[in-house]
Amino acid sequence: MRQFSLSAILLAVPCSCFTTVLYPAQRSLSLAPMRVTVSEKSQLAQLAEMTTLSIDSGDLKVIEEYAATGKITDATTNPLFVSQAGLSGDPVYAAMVDDAVSYALKSNQPDESSTISLAIDRLAVNLGSSIAKIVPGYISTEVDPRLSFDTDASVERGRRIIQMYADMDVPKERVLIKLAATWEGIKAAETLEKEGIQCNLTLIFSFVQAVACAQRGAHLISPFPGRILDWSKQSEGRSTGVDPDDDEGVIAVKKMYNYYKVHGHNTICMPASWRPSRGVGFELDEILALAGTDRMTIPAPLLEKLAASEDPIERKLDVESAKKSDAPLVGGGLMDEKEFRFLLNMDGCGNDKLAEGIRAFVGETEKLEAAITDKVRAS
Repeated sequence: MRQFSLSAILLAVPCSCFTTVLYPAQRSLSLAPMRVTVSEKSQLAQLAEMTTLSIDSGDLKVIEEYAATGKITDATTNPLFVSQAGLSGDPVYAAMVDDAVSYALKSNQPDESSTISLAIDRLAVNLGSSIAKIVPGYISTEVDPRLSFDTDASVERGRRIIQMYADMDVPKERVLIKLAATWEGIKAAETLEKEGIQCNLTLIFSFVQAVACAQRGAHLISPFPGRILDWSKQSEGRSTGVDPDDDEGVIAVKKMYNYYKVHGHNTICMPASWRPSRGVGFELDEILALAGTDRMTIPAPLLEKLAASEDPIERKLDVESAKKSDAPLVGGGLMDEKEFRFLLNMDGCGNDKLAEGIRAFVGETEKLEAAITDKVRAS
């Protein structure tokens, strides 16, 4: 079997794979945390008055620093980063990896594959439970992306993750089960939501995905405005920047938000994955253009930029204005599978980026699986 260095995996993770984006300024997990100072006049403080903010990071030190400002209530992350840190020598993360492997081995699973799968889930829950001690709000834990087209398996995996959290005294009300917004993922969320298990539908690149998630009762969606902008620029062969209000990702998220408010959907709109609409030097463009949306998850380097600026922020989204927008009902209020698949197929960005995102998630999951396999076999 091919051997993977977890440190090498960390450096190799492409920005298209996860909502957590590694920027050049992002610090190593092993370094001491910086001290975050947030003025009440800062853009971070202003934005926190309009939108509930989450930090997009797996670094417990960084999460703790930003949570201490009182401006960040939630955290989104991926277990891959914990495994990377754990096998690179940091004793905190190494303990999480070791516990996950030990837990899985003691569970007497029927085969090695099931043991490794359980260890990966346990690792994610170990990270999530640690984050839950730092932030007061939601933590997200994702289902294996290879199950993105298997509703029943996704439901069972979501239930298992929630039970592991319960065993660690983390109530299910604080956990969001993250699922790819395929038809099968959306249907899995529908089942889990009826059981009181809240879901975060991710890899949202199209309006039809957002509408279907809300119609099936998803608690929260994570649209990716930056990735939508990427696709639009590539599709049009465009290299120049655009005004944030003309940014295709911003336009798409606004349309989703407005539709939810017009039609009384309680699904939370939490954009993630950001790009500078106008190009380098304007990294906050999309964030500021969506100020006022329900929630946002933002990586530490962009939170740092928000904390450093005291320029005034104008609220761009609000419930009352959204309710006045033109948002015709889709699918008679509950589209079926055939309509969903047709509309998604006809949306170039949604179709292409969803497939790309799942492939990237699967690729990185398989790297993690290889590393955990080595640990399991060595135990």
